[in-house]
Amino acid sequence: MVRVPVPAISHPPKSLRRNHKRHLKERIIELLLFLAASFSVFITFAIIYLLISESLVFFEHVSLWDFLTDTQWTPLFDDAHYGILPLVSGTAVSSLVALAIALPFGTIIAIYLSEFAPFAVREIAKPFLELLGGIPTVVYGYFALLFVTPMLQTIFPNLPGFSLLSAGLVMGIMIIPYVSSMTEDAMRSVPMHLREGSYAIGATRFQTAAKVVMPASLSGIAAAYILGISRAVGETMVVAIAAGMQPNLVWNPMEPAATITTYIVQVSLGDLPHGSVGYQTIFAAGLTLLLLTLIFNILGHLLRKRFREVY
Repeated sequence: MVRVPVPAISHPPKSLRRNHKRHLKERIIELLLFLAASFSVFITFAIIYLLISESLVFFEHVSLWDFLTDTQWTPLFDDAHYGILPLVSGTAVSSLVALAIALPFGTIIAIYLSEFAPFAVREIAKPFLELLGGIPTVVYGYFALLFVTPMLQTIFPNLPGFSLLSAGLVMGIMIIPYVSSMTEDAMRSVPMHLREGSYAIGATRFQTAAKVVMPASLSGIAAAYILGISRAVGETMVVAIAAGMQPNLVWNPMEPAATITTYIVQVSLGDLPHGSVGYQTIFAAGLTLLLLTLIFNILGHLLRKRFREVY
């Protein structure tokens, strides 16, 4: 009977021990990344829970029908009315004015930077454009009140000192960097062979940009537009300073009005007792604003999913 020698048990090589340590480090890094992502999700759900729970207390005193259909918003008066329509109209008008400036100008700037600008010009212009988006919004607000409004009054003498037109124009200037930067990134991500194929059949640079590059980057452009819309709807300081804080149901941008965000700021700085109906209105208004931005983001997601191009 032949005895087979059994090899002696030895410690694992150093390379395996190093691999074990590296695997442990990767697990720790994965755990930290998971906690960071979970923290953002937790904060989002905490905000939603806060708005819904406080809004339910408000709707115990005010019917949802009155909230959605009443044309007066005077929660702080003796004859209180709780119709959100005046705030929604102010938010919609100021946002439409802003988007009428930001979307076309932002798209034009993006087309130039992506398809026409020399490399040196693009490398200089884009940082300055993004720097424009870093200016504090309160500075834009005083710029609208002290510069844009007097300039508009020379064109429209009957324009009041506070108006949605002035606030919307400056909001549009403020949103241009967001729209142009994201749109330019989306257009530059289009493969070069699509442009070369367009040039090969005799198309001009503008025809290539308008009929090849833009359709191919439509999902990214839609995302930029949705970001611009959400930014306009949620703007606070510009409309608080330049549009006046009068909750009027108006559709004329040359009139003063209040938006949802400005009302929240106005009440949050007041002396209303905690738990009163007037205090609870800020949560109902905040929930309305959250639903508006959620709708826009869902539309943006559907557009990106519908028109997404894979190369």
